[in-house]
Amino acid sequence: MGSSLYNSVYPLLPLLPSSPKRAHSGKSNSSFSNLHILDKARPRTVISMNSKVDSQAGKRLYLGMDFGTSGARFALIDDDGNMRAEGKREYPLYMKEEAVDWLRSWKETLFSLLEDVPAGFRPYVASISIDGTSATTVILDSTTEEPLSKAFLYNESCPDALPTVKSIAPPNHTVCSGSSTLCKLVSWWNSYESSKKSAVLLHHADWLLWLLHGKLGISDYNNALKVGYDPEAESYPRWLLSQPYSYLLPSVQAPGDSIAFIKEDIKRLYGFPKDCVACAGTTDSIAAFIAARATQPGKAVTSLGSTLAIKLLSTKRVEDARFGVYSHRLDDKWLVGGASNTGGAVLRKLFTDDQIAKLSEQINPLEPSPLDYYPLQTVGERFPVADPKLEPRLHPRPEDDATYLHGILESIARIEAKGYNLLKELGATPVEEVLTSGGGSKNQKWIEIRERVLGIPVRKALQTEAAYGAALLAMKGARQTKVVVT
Repeated sequence: MGSSLYNSVYPLLPLLPSSPKRAHSGKSNSSFSNLHILDKARPRTVISMNSKVDSQAGKRLYLGMDFGTSGARFALIDDDGNMRAEGKREYPLYMKEEAVDWLRSWKETLFSLLEDVPAGFRPYVASISIDGTSATTVILDSTTEEPLSKAFLYNESCPDALPTVKSIAPPNHTVCSGSSTLCKLVSWWNSYESSKKSAVLLHHADWLLWLLHGKLGISDYNNALKVGYDPEAESYPRWLLSQPYSYLLPSVQAPGDSIAFIKEDIKRLYGFPKDCVACAGTTDSIAAFIAARATQPGKAVTSLGSTLAIKLLSTKRVEDARFGVYSHRLDDKWLVGGASNTGGAVLRKLFTDDQIAKLSEQINPLEPSPLDYYPLQTVGERFPVADPKLEPRLHPRPEDDATYLHGILESIARIEAKGYNLLKELGATPVEEVLTSGGGSKNQKWIEIRERVLGIPVRKALQTEAAYGAALLAMKGARQTKVVVT
């Protein structure tokens, strides 16, 4: 089934350190050793480890960049998976017609991150890959290369297009959601009155990579899923190709596949080598999963951030839009997932971080809580219960705050367990072990509660940065025998 992410990258992983090494820098003659920079005008942090330039002779480095919802990060790794440098930037906000000009913000951040890569490392960067937010959509004029609309953000819904999309797509298909890429495309198509003949659709990561390699109209099968691409058949389905806007759809490659050499002006400006290649990217959540190295069916990653998102590696593809469940392809396996509206944002409304830490110390994670809540910030749930009218349930509240926190943490764990049980009922490989990422992974008592409720091992993932996963994709692309020029 196409290029193999697991065959090309993951066989190396057992040989890598159990956690990517942050090599001790000691004293170095390099001016970037242990570099910490904060630019108040364009907030950034750069950390460089083991930065002796002369030690890099004959070696190659791989650059991954993660473009999330509020900022971007880079990770630079070597052949052994060691982190050589990393950094982050917040997005500068520019206004255009009373709205944020996200394209300008992302473009400036991209080139700022390239500047942040220590100059002594740049001649050894063999490849670059980028992940971006899923279903964030950009439509360009392929002749002028100018945007034909504002960027459609990942969480932006286009309900006006949903009836049309549901009329052409199979029942419960992934695109049958107002925030899908296809709904955004249809909404734009129906509202844009000028000539559309030169238009081309790109996803967040596609557009950023295009700025580096210059080959317009190339995507990857993870990002293309929500526009209707069938990663199992490795093609767009007939029901989509028969639509008048189908010519806007990008060509699709496997995540990590090499696309083209970096543009000459970019290489000259930043000092990258002449054979540095751009590699197809992925979505931010998939990159984070790759970084966690859950490589066997039955392994899963739960992200406990503001919300709760689960992703399970399965041998079977499972999709059901009624529950917000869909599958991304990872080589010959499937990454089945869903996201609940419960999570850390609810906790933050009730307790400070310090309070959570102190109250957690009073909790016995082996003792079940009798309190039964459904912690939500607002009305509505998407997974594992598909109910837009579901009310938050956070009462009765006991007088003891530690008891209350215990009940909330355990209730979120029950929702997580229900999510994994739903995936099993729908046909996915049963979960055997859960790795945890996000802020909630720092709470050991919560991990122990979840381990009891789920009835399987739960542990903190050693590496969860999406930029690290993107760097692994860049490593894959650099090891391919030739660049695929499209």
